[in-house]
Amino acid sequence: MIYILTLLATLFGILLGWVHFSTLSRVTDLLVTGRLIGVGLQMGRLAVLSGFLIGCALVGSGPLLGAAAGIGIGRIVALRRAR
Repeated sequence: MIYILTLLATLFGILLGWVHFSTLSRVTDLLVTGRLIGVGLQMGRLAVLSGFLIGCALVGSGPLLGAAAGIGIGRIVALRRAR
């Protein structure tokens, strides 16, 4: 059962990491132009990511490590697409 949860955490981590880092340029543009909605969007991004990681930590070390690896992979995918 823990293997399935680890796999799901990894896959969801990839998706969440990709979304998190893909929206980074949008948040930066909003903050640079002085629009306060960027602050709310940044807080939302961090809240979702930290909530996901805390949830995985409560399940166990395997899902937490899988989620962290997935977020790293999602970051790589998002940054390669941005170039």
